[in-house]
Amino acid sequence: MIGYGPRAPQVAWPGGARVAISLVLNYEEGGENSVLHGDGQSEAFLSDIAGAQPWPGQRHWNMESIYDYGARAGFWRLHRLFTRRDLPVTIYGVATALARSPEQVKAMKTARWEIASHGLKWVEHKDMPEEVERAQIAEAIRLHTEVVGEPPRGWYTGRCSVNTVRLTAETGALDWISDTYDDDLPYWLEAGERDQLVIPYTLEANDMRFATAPGWVTGQDFGQYLIDSFDTLHAEGGRMFSIGLHCRLIGRPGKLAGLIRFLDHVAAKGGAWFATRSQIAEFWAAQYPPRRYPRPSRMDRETFVQRYGSIFEHSPWIAERAWALELGPAHDTAAGLHNALARMFRSATDEERLGVLRAHPDLAGKLAQARRLTAESTHEQTSAGLDALTDQERTTFQTLNGAYVAKHGFPFIIAVRDNTKASILAAFETRIANDTATEFATACRQVERIAEIRLMDLLP
Repeated sequence: MIGYGPRAPQVAWPGGARVAISLVLNYEEGGENSVLHGDGQSEAFLSDIAGAQPWPGQRHWNMESIYDYGARAGFWRLHRLFTRRDLPVTIYGVATALARSPEQVKAMKTARWEIASHGLKWVEHKDMPEEVERAQIAEAIRLHTEVVGEPPRGWYTGRCSVNTVRLTAETGALDWISDTYDDDLPYWLEAGERDQLVIPYTLEANDMRFATAPGWVTGQDFGQYLIDSFDTLHAEGGRMFSIGLHCRLIGRPGKLAGLIRFLDHVAAKGGAWFATRSQIAEFWAAQYPPRRYPRPSRMDRETFVQRYGSIFEHSPWIAERAWALELGPAHDTAAGLHNALARMFRSATDEERLGVLRAHPDLAGKLAQARRLTAESTHEQTSAGLDALTDQERTTFQTLNGAYVAKHGFPFIIAVRDNTKASILAAFETRIANDTATEFATACRQVERIAEIRLMDLLP
């Protein structure tokens, strides 16, 4: 659930475009459930038949006829629209559907459209055993290569299982996969030793909502939603916009009218880079290559404590307790891991937290002079010039240190890297007058801030 967070790149798309638009045409006609294809029931998904249900052991003539429309009429209407405007298209091609549609495949190739894989069959995968799905992925790639003349560079199952993303990434054969809906930009997924590019897809800027409730009623509904989405992304800049289309849905005249209005709007406004998903993948791999770093959520206990045990000064028990939390990708950033560590510090007893405060060295004190500070503390004190004090400044610090500890029972603590030598002295002189309860709370907040700064040196 972390994604790019506040670190999302402000992408400069080719030609100075503000939005990269990916037109995706799902070609499923001929790959749907049918007893003619050896399936146990008819298709029931994404058609103009309201409330359709699968018919076990029977053909559904009306459903078949609707799918036929996509291949016979809808595809060619869309082909004319996109080729006349010279727009690049990515086909999500179900391998068995492509095998039954040689004329359409020839037209796709002649138009130089990208043909990605949409799986072996247009069927549900949620209950499919992992070994069966793995075998079907391999067969889809084999059949796709045989029918198209080259293997697919990208993949989208759609009706996927919990294993689909991992299984497709593990093939090592795909430049990109799209069975996610979780971002407006591509991102890298670590799949074992391989970095797999993910280009998220969409189920909302998608004509499938003509066949679902709530959904689009008119082409104008769909077109206006696309226009609003584009305008918002255009204002933000540096984002990607996927649009999902189906031959048997948007290929109907009244529905297509909304898509045409959208395309006219984009042409008039400008700022769009229409690209295939592989073109987006090539751009992303060149401009934003994968970057691996040690991820806290994947570390064993010993490694985790060794690496983060000194984030809270001389208090490895905080890291030990944090490791036992439900750490995940959201904790693989400085902010995420800081939250986990700070939780353990905050939930500790007052005596334990007091021990953390007392573990901190005096500022510019005897330990600093003897060069016996931790590496982190040395770096922090040096950043504010506390390693180069005049004799008078050193005397001032030592006098304040002594008075502060005598009053409160723990050293004066401040996030040095947020301050200068002058602001540290000013805070010292102000805070020494606080009551101990107030100062204890203030010091604890400063300890957390110091930990956060240290983590920012290690994690994104």
